[in-house]
Amino acid sequence: MQLHYSNMSTCNLSLLQETKPHIQELSIKTTIMSRYAFTAVYCAMLNRHSAATNGVFQFHIPADAYVSNFTMIIGGRVYQSEVKPKERKVKQERGERQNKGPGEASVESEVEVFRMEVNIPGRNRAIFLLSYEELLQRRLGRYEHVTSLRPLQLVSRLSLEVTIVDRSPITELQVLPLRNDRSNGNGGSTNEKNICKITFSPNIVQQAQISTSGNLGDFVVRYDIQRDMGIGDIQVLNGHFVHYFAPKDLPVVPKNVVFVIDTSASMVGTKMKQTQEALFTILKSLRPEDHFNFISFSNKIRVWQPNRLVQATPGNVSDAKRFILMLSTTGGTNIDGAVHTGSLLLREYLSRPDTNPNSVSLIIFLTDGQPTVGEKLPAIILDNTRSAVQDKFCIFTIGMGNDVDYRLLERMALENCGMMRRIHEDAKASAMLKGFYDEIGTPLLSDIRIQYTEESVQYVTQHLFTNYFNGSEIIIAGKLKNESAESLHVQVTASNNDKNIILETDVPLKHRQIETEKHVKAATRAMTDFVERLWGFLSVKEGLRSRLRSQTSKEREEHVQQTTNLSMRYNFLTPLTKLEVERPKVLEDGSMAPPPFDTPGVTDGANDLPADAENDPSRKLNQNPARLSSPSGNTVGKVERRPVKKSITISKTSADGDPHFVVEFPLSKLTVCFNINGEPGHVLRLVSDHKYSGVTVNGKLIGAPAPAGGHKQQRTYFSTLIIVADRPQRAYIEVTPKRVILDGRDRIVLPCSSTVAVESGQLSVAIVGKSNVTVTVGGNIVFVIVLHQYKNPAPYQRDHLGFYIGNSKGLSHNCHGLIGQFLYEEVGLAQLPVQGTSEPSQVLKVKDRSVPVVKKSRRILSGTQSVDCWFARNNAAKLIDGQYEDYLASHMFDTGETNTV
Repeated sequence: MQLHYSNMSTCNLSLLQETKPHIQELSIKTTIMSRYAFTAVYCAMLNRHSAATNGVFQFHIPADAYVSNFTMIIGGRVYQSEVKPKERKVKQERGERQNKGPGEASVESEVEVFRMEVNIPGRNRAIFLLSYEELLQRRLGRYEHVTSLRPLQLVSRLSLEVTIVDRSPITELQVLPLRNDRSNGNGGSTNEKNICKITFSPNIVQQAQISTSGNLGDFVVRYDIQRDMGIGDIQVLNGHFVHYFAPKDLPVVPKNVVFVIDTSASMVGTKMKQTQEALFTILKSLRPEDHFNFISFSNKIRVWQPNRLVQATPGNVSDAKRFILMLSTTGGTNIDGAVHTGSLLLREYLSRPDTNPNSVSLIIFLTDGQPTVGEKLPAIILDNTRSAVQDKFCIFTIGMGNDVDYRLLERMALENCGMMRRIHEDAKASAMLKGFYDEIGTPLLSDIRIQYTEESVQYVTQHLFTNYFNGSEIIIAGKLKNESAESLHVQVTASNNDKNIILETDVPLKHRQIETEKHVKAATRAMTDFVERLWGFLSVKEGLRSRLRSQTSKEREEHVQQTTNLSMRYNFLTPLTKLEVERPKVLEDGSMAPPPFDTPGVTDGANDLPADAENDPSRKLNQNPARLSSPSGNTVGKVERRPVKKSITISKTSADGDPHFVVEFPLSKLTVCFNINGEPGHVLRLVSDHKYSGVTVNGKLIGAPAPAGGHKQQRTYFSTLIIVADRPQRAYIEVTPKRVILDGRDRIVLPCSSTVAVESGQLSVAIVGKSNVTVTVGGNIVFVIVLHQYKNPAPYQRDHLGFYIGNSKGLSHNCHGLIGQFLYEEVGLAQLPVQGTSEPSQVLKVKDRSVPVVKKSRRILSGTQSVDCWFARNNAAKLIDGQYEDYLASHMFDTGETNTV
């Protein structure tokens, strides 16, 4: 497995050979939580032939994103990837490529394409699960999220979903047509002020109308958020904070800009023409208070206006256009001389007494090649550049084409407070050049310093910034030293033209935590650590930049070690890590080889998935993968696969069927049963022990019509069960009749048709295909979930779940919920005389309450066992604490604030 880079983010599922597998389903789901995007990709391929076939899963990810999880399910077996530190490279001659071992992926410079090639057994299905994360950057007043839809074949079920959740109202939402301009398909969006959901699901006919080859194009979503004047938006969650700062309505700061343009022979033709077009447009956008100059370079260096910068008057702009028009291409590339000339020109201008001291100064440097004239060694060029710049201005570099030394340009920009932009060979260079200039052409602030109470925070990311440009955003994240502190003091200082700006405020931490939690709960899945992962993402990016800026080998080694540790901690595939995954072995007859005897594996697994197993629209792949509490940066634990034990031991205590509840009281030697007549869509609290053991079990009801002639108007069943475990860190398991999602240290999606056992952190799951799921939390809490599936269901039947207690020793005596409140309770049975009859009435004594009961018989475990029990009528009135409505959760991940009603 290897990664490659190209200039754009694309999804490319390339399948080799004439007998290539068919992509049955491609599902891409993104949740953007306060600019931090989690993307989950699910791809199901089917090999219809009896012989094994090669399948290539290939997916282009955004250049700034990090892969955070990859899993394959082939032949009923789970192949979970593992992020490891990359071995140090042996220095090689230029142009050679390093070989990678099988089942290994790594990120070299400019890598964007994730690629995995596997042998798919005959008549079998392969499922690929990929997730990646990125922090959206605000450019020109908007955020942009791009998903490239290029499966290179027509897909039976193709779906894309983008959900935007933000604490501030979402504004200026745009869903652009596919970039091939032939968009056609089922799509839509919903917008609820702070939440927006965009979907795109073209059927095969609609896909073919766009492209018969499966090359659909880029799906682009743009948006911005409403901003208030002041210090910005600060969000707090679980001991971490993130600060978004994007001031508006400020006077524009004048700028001094020197354009240094490559006119070597390689720029001939289209490159030079597009560069000239962009420069003409840029000249029009210069403001009268700006000062500028042009330098062209090849073998020789030519300065348009020697020894000065000129004001952007109409006359000077016209003269500059004539200079640009006359640029001709010839000779080699003297990068060192050009940068030195431009730096000297700008430095001397800034030393003049009439120069505006509050103006912003910068060099925009463009080249399409590597140094061929003058100094050629990158290290010396960088040293010379630092000496010439003297921290007085910034250098922004642009590389055009495939022959550029991008590492040199990136380091030149990073070491001199600028940034680098790539323009690839087939790109629209003119528009990209103009767009890059627009990003930096309107400075609003300079010398920005953002400070927090020193004793309150630690490990804060970059908080000193040379410039702030209109339409961008400054993002800072850090850790809180004291989570119980009442407030955090924040101060922002900056310069705007001839004014010094100071903004200060005290942020109420508890209030911000509650606000952040509220909008996190509005997301499609629990993302309670998104602020921490955002901090980790920014810290890794910062560490990689520091590595490039390092001046000594010792300094570089320190940055490499720290950044590698962070990459491992958050399971990020970065330039310092690699991704390893075992690949299935296929025998000559096309079948899958059994796992080695001494290797943890899966037994009794189903070879493939039923046709509807992956057709569950609620299935989600990890958007928040492996987490690790250890600060040392050790690797996350690998998912362990163990043989499945098909025999299970459970108690009678359960909620199954319509739903019928059975509660066993061992100390009292009594069994009690009751019904709950809920409404479809209700989420019931079954076990609530969040405050003590950290465990919560919630179940969601689905409705069905009641059988004719019965006393009920409708039936309800459990369609989904969520088990949340918050000790030692948050994890959960979601079970439906079709699939199980395990999100612990690792995240994985398992079909209920497979027989498989996996373990991750404190959670373990054992599935007996199409029968039951055993969930173990921390080794001493066991729940068993029975799968009820119907091949030909009657109108009143629905696929549903039954919930059974296997082991409750790890739950506290304060446990509550419809089932949990009875786990440690003692009850008594009494008889009360009834007037007019010799038969006494039976009464159950629960706490200080008397509950009338009658004798009944219940069948459990899909009717395989019969239980005699005392039945409490009227929705368990008086039997349960409080009323039925007290046990309704607001959503599936609701753990409640207390464990008592």
